[in-house]
Amino acid sequence: MDGKDVMNNICPLDYRYGREEMRAVFGETSRLQHQMDVEAALARAHAFVGTIPQADADEITRVANLDVVSIDRVKEIEKETRHDVMAMVKAMTEKCRGDAGRFVHYGATSNDIVDTATALQIREALDLIEGGVDNLMLTFAKLAKRERDTLEIGRTHAQFAIPITFGFKIAGYAQEMLRHKKRIQELRPRVCVGKMSGAVGTGAALGNRFFKVQEAVMKDLGLSFEPAATQVVGRDRYTELICLLGNIATSMERYGTEVRNLQRSEIAEAAEPFDQEKQVGSSTMAHKRNPMMSENVCGLARIVRSMIMPTFESQVLWHERDLSNSSTERFALPHAFVLLDEMLYKTDWVFSGLTVNRERMIRNIESSQGLVMAEALMMRMTDKGMGRQDAHELIREASMTAMDDGRQLRDVVIEMTASNNITIMTEAEIRDAMDPAKYTGGAAEIVNMTVSEVEAVLNRKV
Repeated sequence: MDGKDVMNNICPLDYRYGREEMRAVFGETSRLQHQMDVEAALARAHAFVGTIPQADADEITRVANLDVVSIDRVKEIEKETRHDVMAMVKAMTEKCRGDAGRFVHYGATSNDIVDTATALQIREALDLIEGGVDNLMLTFAKLAKRERDTLEIGRTHAQFAIPITFGFKIAGYAQEMLRHKKRIQELRPRVCVGKMSGAVGTGAALGNRFFKVQEAVMKDLGLSFEPAATQVVGRDRYTELICLLGNIATSMERYGTEVRNLQRSEIAEAAEPFDQEKQVGSSTMAHKRNPMMSENVCGLARIVRSMIMPTFESQVLWHERDLSNSSTERFALPHAFVLLDEMLYKTDWVFSGLTVNRERMIRNIESSQGLVMAEALMMRMTDKGMGRQDAHELIREASMTAMDDGRQLRDVVIEMTASNNITIMTEAEIRDAMDPAKYTGGAAEIVNMTVSEVEAVLNRKV
């Protein structure tokens, strides 16, 4: 690609987003090579069942290589035929020695090749996505283990709730990654599916050897086959795939949103990595350290999810197939995979270098003046014999007074119990009940269990 072509790039995947590994899976050369791989597997299957000579199958296999069939030649033919698959078939045929070329694409329709090659691409792409999930899961497990006992305030409705630990929060993220890994594994056999059944799925062009040829092709390529195809593999498979990618992308947005919130100046409990030597946060506000990577991830998630609706609509094809799905899938599959892959690695970068401000977390808890321990105190009073509803009302009234007067909840409760002659708890017991470190429930155990589960799944120590 020359400089002029680069300057004319429109899609950000061409110049801004995407790792080379994933872009390569969906690039033109990869697509062509996969399609020729399918053509070669078809020829070998024919030779296996005795339809064509083995020597011809070997010759077709030889030419099914980008070193023999150039992408430039395929494009040149496509300008004439206006049909990409037929262009590839003609390019392969003209490179075959002897009469082998007459058996290229024998008994197949275009989507036998296209859908089966797409299944190979999906398999490679899922390998990369699962690898990204594994890396992020490991990062979360390490962070959860490190911050297992780091006190932080839990928040519901964006308001202070009760204490948690930061490690507990991150353990929840690791558990989500464990579920996504399982979803990927469960999905694979349903989406890594090809077909070799002809124009409407009956395999008529392959005659009485149809079932044996299709089975041989898919066994050769390591795929399963569509048992009752139309001209295409069932698009419900692609819908499930893109929905899963959107689900994982939404998890990335959830984590990125949490970092963005925790990095807010008034919260300041965590922050993504920042190179103080050279990185610039703002072109005018020199003090800024913006959560730009997390914001980028959140934005890209919206693009991945936007591929879901077109994929659903591409599931509805006329009769045994029309072409309305083709242009949609050329966008949806590569974009969803390339962007999600990038999001996984960016999220991993954020959490691998995350700055955790433990002191600020404690200060934020203390800023509540004990109000975040209202539930803990109510439960302790109930354990001491006070009715649960009575305890709740006492603590509710004390909390309202503490908020109105700007006082410590502890002090208000001590005054109220003394003035009402309530001797259910001593002052020392009230103070003990309001220690945040003693009210994190099973947080530490949940972290330990999560780390152990990640270690078992990844077969490595955290």
